[in-house]
Amino acid sequence: MSVLVNKDTKVLVQGMGKTGRFHTDMAIAYGTNMVGAVHPSRAGQVERFTGETDHSGVQGRPDEYDVTIPIFRTVRDAVRSTGANASVVYVPPPFAADAIMEAAEAGVPLIVTVTEGIPVADMVMAKRYLEGKNVRLVGPNCPGVITPQECKIGIMPGYIHTPGRIGVVSRSGTLTYEAVHQLTLNGLGQTTAIGIGGDPVNGTNFVDALAAFNDDPATEGVIVIGEIGGTAEEEAAEWIKANMTKPVAAFIAGTSAPAGKRMGHAGAIISGGKGTAEAKIEALEGAGVVMASTPTDMGSAMLEALSSAG
Repeated sequence: MSVLVNKDTKVLVQGMGKTGRFHTDMAIAYGTNMVGAVHPSRAGQVERFTGETDHSGVQGRPDEYDVTIPIFRTVRDAVRSTGANASVVYVPPPFAADAIMEAAEAGVPLIVTVTEGIPVADMVMAKRYLEGKNVRLVGPNCPGVITPQECKIGIMPGYIHTPGRIGVVSRSGTLTYEAVHQLTLNGLGQTTAIGIGGDPVNGTNFVDALAAFNDDPATEGVIVIGEIGGTAEEEAAEWIKANMTKPVAAFIAGTSAPAGKRMGHAGAIISGGKGTAEAKIEALEGAGVVMASTPTDMGSAMLEALSSAG
């Protein structure tokens, strides 16, 4: 089993520019069911993808593929024609919030937004628009979501992922890849990896992802990867202490970051004495989470958490 996405997920692309086309090609090569794209000025055209898979032979997939994707004027038109139940947004920052709201208005239940640099005011408006709707937003400014060998929505390298028993949820894209690679090398694999993004206003948070993994029978443990700024990790620690029934390991990036200095992500900033790595680590340790002291220790921390739980 998995959370959010699987082999039956039908994915729509919003933003078929250079970046969108490249990652759509990679998703098709991975075996993702890409069913359509939205581009108002190119409605009625098609986009053709041909090439070789990046992991030939997996689950009987052919070494070569030839896929044609229709382009629609609106998300609503695309959903009606293709039955898409997920979208991935590569739309440029000034227009990305509108793309999110259009997908939500069309009834797309999962919207993965990769776009970085969306204005905070735009995201506040988009989040308000999503309230009360049966829609899950992942991102923005995130690598996406992947269930190994089933569905890849986003920009993550597919070849490092292996089906297994650990859920991954992270604010950092590159640290997600590092954790996944270590889990693969340790023979644990992943059920699903979710990059929630590093922006101060986003959709899915740690608690959302932890609850999904906690309810997934195939997930035996979870790695949480956080960073300085905000209170998301402390909130996750409270939820873990009160609700989590599976072992959790974690790593917090930014232990040497000075207060008031933004480190990488827009949301990675310590302000008003809040959001420090030390406070997050203390909260997670207090919830029984096994902490990795460095990024290279994430896999071994997960093994320790599993061993302690067993």
